[in-house]
Amino acid sequence: MFVWTPLTYAMGNFLPQYVVSGSSAGAVGGLFIHDLVGLFVTPLGWGLMYYFVPIVLKKPIWSHGLSLVGFWGLAFFYPLNGIHHFLYTPIPMFLQYGAIMSTIAVELVVTTVIINFFGTIWGQGRAIVTNLPIRWFYTGMVFYFLTCLQCAMQTTLTFQALIHFTDWVVGHAHLVMYGVFSQWIFDMMTYLFPRLLGVDWYSRRLCEWHYWLSATGVLVMSGDLILGGLFQGWSWAALQPWESSVEVSFPFWAVRTVAGLVMFAGLIVFLYNLYMTWMASRNLSSSSASTVATT
Repeated sequence: MFVWTPLTYAMGNFLPQYVVSGSSAGAVGGLFIHDLVGLFVTPLGWGLMYYFVPIVLKKPIWSHGLSLVGFWGLAFFYPLNGIHHFLYTPIPMFLQYGAIMSTIAVELVVTTVIINFFGTIWGQGRAIVTNLPIRWFYTGMVFYFLTCLQCAMQTTLTFQALIHFTDWVVGHAHLVMYGVFSQWIFDMMTYLFPRLLGVDWYSRRLCEWHYWLSATGVLVMSGDLILGGLFQGWSWAALQPWESSVEVSFPFWAVRTVAGLVMFAGLIVFLYNLYMTWMASRNLSSSSASTVATT
């Protein structure tokens, strides 16, 4: 991440401005847009998973070889994906086809990572129920597999003709950023904060509420927008007036609003639980200091 991200930033901010122009600049811009996500948060997310999951499960990763396939597969295929944001544009078709093929290849790479982590938890499946950090991790992992599977489908020219510019894309983005990487961040915070503060969570029940509100909310929101995007695409493909696609979208937007509020409620619950846990640690520190002073 520390190597790839500065290179991606330089490519997206200097090449189109000083070196290339026209459709060539568009191609570079597509790589920049996608690599800012895939070569920044993905190495961080995967790396932290490879670090934390063995610690929490107290067992090594199932296959070191598969972990190498995941790393080098990401390094080789992901930088080529970005042009799939610009299908049906003046960018040369061989670049568009290359982006499609590399996007599908990334799904195969992700599958090796999923197999590796489910092989790691094999025989300890009960941990998903009893261990909240593990549940966060594996929920994000399943969402990641679904996201990449969805991406492999939507990047094809046939499917892209239907869902381009629709809410399908918005649902896809929410599923990958909030449903995957935010879930992994929540996992690490759930695992680390009690250890950093030296006390247990103020409320285990609030931790559960945070999980279910966040995971359910993002699943409903992304699924709702993905389905709504299909209806929008069908409306446009039928050459109906623009207003028709807006009208058919209203029920989906209503569900999206409710799901977003559910996700927001999960964050409020988490912040309250974190604040109360921090206050408990301060009270414990004050009590310890008073005891030492009295002694």
